[in-house]
Amino acid sequence: MNAQRRFDVIVVGGGPAGSTVSTLVAKRGHRVLQLEKETFPRYQIGESLLPATVHGIGHLLGVTDALRRASFTIKHGGTFRWGSNPEPWTFDFAVSRRMAGPTAHAYQVERMKFDQILLDNARDNGVEVRENSHVVDVLREDGRISGVRYRDGEGGEHRVEARYVVDASGNTSRLYTHTGARREYSQFFRNLALFGYYEGGRRLPKPNEGNIFTVAFDHGWFWYIPLSPTLTSVGAVVQRDAASLVQGDPEEAMRRFIDACPRIREMLANATRVTEGPYGRLRVRKDWSYCNTAFWSPGMVLVGDAACFVDPVFSSGVHLATYSGLLAARSLNAVLEGAVDEDSAFREFEKRYRSEYGRFYEFLVGFYDMNHSEDSYFWQARKVSNTAETDIQSFVELVGGVASDEFAGAALARERFAAASAEMAQAVSATGPGGRGHFGAARSGAVVGRLMEQSAALQARALLGPEAGEGKPLEPGGLAASADGLSWVRYDHS
Repeated sequence: MNAQRRFDVIVVGGGPAGSTVSTLVAKRGHRVLQLEKETFPRYQIGESLLPATVHGIGHLLGVTDALRRASFTIKHGGTFRWGSNPEPWTFDFAVSRRMAGPTAHAYQVERMKFDQILLDNARDNGVEVRENSHVVDVLREDGRISGVRYRDGEGGEHRVEARYVVDASGNTSRLYTHTGARREYSQFFRNLALFGYYEGGRRLPKPNEGNIFTVAFDHGWFWYIPLSPTLTSVGAVVQRDAASLVQGDPEEAMRRFIDACPRIREMLANATRVTEGPYGRLRVRKDWSYCNTAFWSPGMVLVGDAACFVDPVFSSGVHLATYSGLLAARSLNAVLEGAVDEDSAFREFEKRYRSEYGRFYEFLVGFYDMNHSEDSYFWQARKVSNTAETDIQSFVELVGGVASDEFAGAALARERFAAASAEMAQAVSATGPGGRGHFGAARSGAVVGRLMEQSAALQARALLGPEAGEGKPLEPGGLAASADGLSWVRYDHS
């Protein structure tokens, strides 16, 4: 076994979370090693971004121009056939007053290309990147994690030490267990996704041709993501009870789901499913909604899907991954530079990360509950689940440590769920017929507005720095971001 030089930080994983934290720590001059088990480019699920990732964190990373040059599909918002309104409705990012203008868009991306841009950018910023390097264990010293043991492409094993290890290895890795954390799965979002890729699918009318199209149907809902002028990602999200259909014959299950959803059937009328290359097979994803009981322990921090994931319906995955990478980088930089003690820095990281996760969770529970089709098994199950005491308790446990003043108990949480779904239903019913209705933060009520404003505020802070209000802590005595956004500092009340 080869012993190698010591680093300040070892990042395990080459996805968006890993490349974000590695780049932002290296920008402060620290020695960073990033280990990725595969060789890029590699396939990865998840193709729809939010403006905060593109214009906020992308700006901090320095990849805004690279993303623009990649000619990804431009996404101005989302179009939904969801809720009591039988016609599609659209939300635009530009409705938010803090996203109006040139940053009022995101991208639909092929993750093979997007992740490559972020990993190459990490290299350009001084990160030592080693691909085809599989981490098999962690090292411990004096009660804390002090490095990793990994295997290279030739089978050779190596030990590498560092002051901190970042687990950005995704949802399937078990590396997170070394923090002592448990992974608690949501009882509300117990879904299964069957998805594939199609050539020649229709596009929505301009200017919404780049939007994600989300369509509810009796079994659940479909995503329809235009990745290029001709390539579309299509996925059916259904109750776990439908797993037997999928496992028996995925091809037949996909055909049945498409036939049961007239709007998706129309969009795919002249399309053919891709059957070769990285997009050439149907895939299944399940058990995706979870949150770990802890996001860090001495010497180790969890980011992205290693820590938590909500649900794909509002494309929050890459946003939470890159935002957690930014928060972790601030904590790592602050401790490495002696500006803040370890406990304070990583408590700040976890508090803010859980807060962002909690906002999406709260919003999405209300969003799922706004469909009132009495004939649908899927939505009836959602309604039953939403009123079950154990499900409410599960939600409170997920966000209670973050917003305990807002979620004092199950009764209050239930009231907020009801208010959120009613609020969303009212906003949607107010849109016009024929898919021409639009709404955004200004008309969608407190829950949706708060979520969109948070996303807008994140990109504004990255673009404008302290002038956008970044200098304020979450609570009295808390930490605030430094002027460059890459570290925590003690808040100056003067």
